[in-house]
Amino acid sequence: MDNLVEAVSSYVILFLSENLSENLSFHSIGHTYDVVGAACEIGIQSNLSEEELIVLQVAAWFHDCGYANVYTGHEEESKKIAKNFLENFGCGKKMIDIVLSCIESTKYPAQPSSLIEKVMCDADMYHLTRPNYPKYEKAIRQEFEKYLGLIYTDEEWMAKNFNFLRAHQFYTDYGQKILSKFKEVNVQLINN
Repeated sequence: MDNLVEAVSSYVILFLSENLSENLSFHSIGHTYDVVGAACEIGIQSNLSEEELIVLQVAAWFHDCGYANVYTGHEEESKKIAKNFLENFGCGKKMIDIVLSCIESTKYPAQPSSLIEKVMCDADMYHLTRPNYPKYEKAIRQEFEKYLGLIYTDEEWMAKNFNFLRAHQFYTDYGQKILSKFKEVNVQLINN
């Protein structure tokens, strides 16, 4: 099972570097690395078992692979890519189903039910806590313009971003107790 994460990471890194559009300013391979790291941090703080951490890392690696094929609805594509790889690797149905449910749980608006899904959702939004958050929100704004045709004035974007941050909630205890404090700093910086 340990070599599974290694095999998945090697596969996904190659897949994303060969297939992701360079126009994806936010959902880049860097975002995938960030989510995998955040998933490990939050998973450990949430007392996930060794096996759950492996499943979580696999889901984190695969969660945005679908962006290589489609922007809207990328989760379905990510699930297909993950399922195909994991079946060929010889993983069991139960494990594959958990990976797929973790990917599914990141659909906006997120509705995680299990602890592992909650960890996955918190990891996917970890960038909201970072000191360099403005870099991330600028990148997502560019993607919205390019892929969704959503063009905002600076004032509109500021309001939309502020409202998104205010409405967002972390799902794990670690997210609510620790990460939300860092996110709140970014909320205050936007509000000033």
